[in-house]
Amino acid sequence: MARHGTASFALDGSDGRYRLTGTADMSSARALLERGAAEFAGQRQIELDLSGVTTADGAGLAVLLTWVERARAAGQSLRFAGLPPPLTALARVCGVESMLGAAAAAPQA
Repeated sequence: MARHGTASFALDGSDGRYRLTGTADMSSARALLERGAAEFAGQRQIELDLSGVTTADGAGLAVLLTWVERARAAGQSLRFAGLPPPLTALARVCGVESMLGAAAAAPQA
C-alpha cells in the first residue's frame, strides 16, 4: 500500500469559528484529531465550516464523529456547516447523518 505524504489540511479560525480546508481522510485523520483537540479546548460553542474540504473518506467522517463525542463530553456545542455532498452521502450510508446535522451538547442533568 502506498504511503501518502504529509496530510494536506488547514484548520483556521478562533473564537469558536473555524474553517476546515483540504483533506479529511486516512492521511490526515490523526493530525486532524490532535489539531481539533488543541483548537477546540475551552470553547463553549464551536462552528466548523467544512465547505473547503476537497477529499473525505470514512476516516474523515470518524474524526468528525469523534469531535462530536468529545464536544458532548466537554459540555460544548458543536455545529457543522457546509458539509460536502460526498461526506453527507457517506454519513447517510453509515446511518450517522443526524449526528452531523445537529448540535452536539452535553446531556441535561
